[in-house]
Amino acid sequence: MSTPTLRIQVDNAHYVRAIGRESQIVVGPVSFDIKGGEFLSIIGPASCGKTSLLKMIAGILQVTGGEIRISGAKLNPPCRDFGLVPHEPALLPWRTCMQNILLHAEMRGADMDLSRNRARRLLAWFGLSRFEERKPHELPPGAAQAISICRALVHEPSLLLMDEPLRSLNPLQLEQMLDGFQRLWAESGTTAMLCTCNMHEAVLLSDRIAVMSPRPGRILEILSIDLPRPRRLDKTMTPQIADYCSRIRTVFRAQGILP
Repeated sequence: MSTPTLRIQVDNAHYVRAIGRESQIVVGPVSFDIKGGEFLSIIGPASCGKTSLLKMIAGILQVTGGEIRISGAKLNPPCRDFGLVPHEPALLPWRTCMQNILLHAEMRGADMDLSRNRARRLLAWFGLSRFEERKPHELPPGAAQAISICRALVHEPSLLLMDEPLRSLNPLQLEQMLDGFQRLWAESGTTAMLCTCNMHEAVLLSDRIAVMSPRPGRILEILSIDLPRPRRLDKTMTPQIADYCSRIRTVFRAQGILP
């Protein structure tokens, strides 16, 4: 499984939301890039504008100022070649797991036989093949989010956007999910962006981490993560990972986010 590489350039972009007669800057101005095939995490406090930034890149929210370019072309919303994983799985309860995964393929008019084969392979990555015909309420805890990730990847998007998809998992579920997802992403070659509040999660998954300020969210620092893959959650207390987390904490302390 492989996808075309895609790069993103965000140049002085910001988003302003109207609240009654007033305007509120939600995020920006921000400037950064995501290289083709790279995994970039955006980490910041709650309500800092991470989700708004993700939606700007997807073309769901229109940029108020500045610009976003995808593989050199100015973003013309909506962007179609992406998969989105929300923080809640949002599975349709009347559809089976397979039918939920195939939803995007159906909406795009994709070849359903080919899409079904891809869906089965994605399920196998997460060890969920036996749940193919189960309904969401019949899934074990944490499995619904894996189905949501499969749904976002079934059409082999060039860009994967994730909005804190792992925050509701317990430590054991998180470890299982991180292991399966890392191997899947490494094989797919998809350019990926993750919004998160979890430092260890960001360090384990990312090539680089962009640290955001409180609202209006701005990029304070971008850290490159030089660690071999795959990375395991049970190794989070190694000196190298602890050092990266310490550097993120230092940025947050300077902003008054952490004591």
